[in-house]
Amino acid sequence: MKTLSSFRFIAFVLLSLIVVRADDFPGLKVIMTADDYARAGLDRLTSDQIGVIDAALIRHFRANVSVAAERKAAEQVGAATTAVIATERKRSGLERFGLPSFNGDWKNEPILKARATGWVGGNSFALDNGQVWEGVEPITVELVGREVEIQPRPAGAFALSVDGKNTTLRVRRVK
Repeated sequence: MKTLSSFRFIAFVLLSLIVVRADDFPGLKVIMTADDYARAGLDRLTSDQIGVIDAALIRHFRANVSVAAERKAAEQVGAATTAVIATERKRSGLERFGLPSFNGDWKNEPILKARATGWVGGNSFALDNGQVWEGVEPITVELVGREVEIQPRPAGAFALSVDGKNTTLRVRRVK
């Protein structure tokens, strides 16, 4: 019976450590009443043995605080990631590429008009607004220095028109 009450008391001390920071832990002798200290049999231990118990309690507390902090951080990251994904799903394909988006049919989406400034690789070209687009199929028309239009198409696709002529080249934005 006495052993059971000693374990209960030590469990109480461990739980009370959750409230007290490990750096501020004054030791068992300070936080316990003299009667409880004697009932737990701690008065028969040397100061070195009490120090070992105090150090073990501090290590235990630090480990639990570290795990709890990691869990809380993981929950916050998870919540933030979920919020970002939900926001991104609400954005239209045009908004994801910096173009204005209007609610409605793709036919009502704006046409991007710009001048092609040069080739950026085999099938990619740069515009004067800094955007880089790539042909879904080979682009056989010379674009450098020419006015181009990028027109929205169904299902988030885009078509390239050069100098007002419909070349029906499918393109996608790279940058």
